[in-house]
Amino acid sequence: MSMPTALAVVIPARDEEELLPACLDSVTGAVEALASAFPEIACRVFVVLDCCQDDSSRAVALRPDVTGVAVQAGCVGAARACGVEAAARWASSPVSGGLWVANTDADSTVPTSWLVQQVGFAAAGHDLVVGTVQPVAGDLTAYELAQWQARHSLIDGHDHVHGANLGFSLAAYRSVGGFRAIPVHEDVELVVALRRAGVAWVAPGNLSVITSGRRIARAPDGFADYLDGLGA
Repeated sequence: MSMPTALAVVIPARDEEELLPACLDSVTGAVEALASAFPEIACRVFVVLDCCQDDSSRAVALRPDVTGVAVQAGCVGAARACGVEAAARWASSPVSGGLWVANTDADSTVPTSWLVQQVGFAAAGHDLVVGTVQPVAGDLTAYELAQWQARHSLIDGHDHVHGANLGFSLAAYRSVGGFRAIPVHEDVELVVALRRAGVAWVAPGNLSVITSGRRIARAPDGFADYLDGLGA
């Protein structure tokens, strides 16, 4: 991909009233840094409110620069897909041809340089950026944290895939059919499909997102269950 003409941030949320504000604060910082570095790139944040029964929608409504997308999917893969399509409608043709989609999760916080770095990779010709995550250290026991660090590399070319830190061009995404409507590992399946399709990709070790180490899972067999297994 060449320099994006528009950028959308997609965040699925399911009953995330406690953690969503901090996520959006961090994304706002990244959006402001993007505007400073690349003022010509239009940017919008989309929060997909999936089966929310708490005040997550209020956290979105308080922010005029964030669009809420209410769905009743009950499935993170479907929710992410709805967010991407909402972003594509916002960008609209012909701009959507140059749309970059940055993905994170409602229980995560991104670094200020998050979007600027992704745009840099896109401008260098990449259609897929696979970042890393690090759990909040205080959410894990010392043993669990040591196990995490032993199993997760922060070097360039790492083989980890996390929906909380993933970016791609809309064109590449659509070329492989997008996120599947599955309850877990939709991020892994998309990345595998994109790599098999031969898109240019990069897995930078220095592009890392902080994510919650909670054990109350939003998706079966997802990140929370993985962390639980570290202490087994």
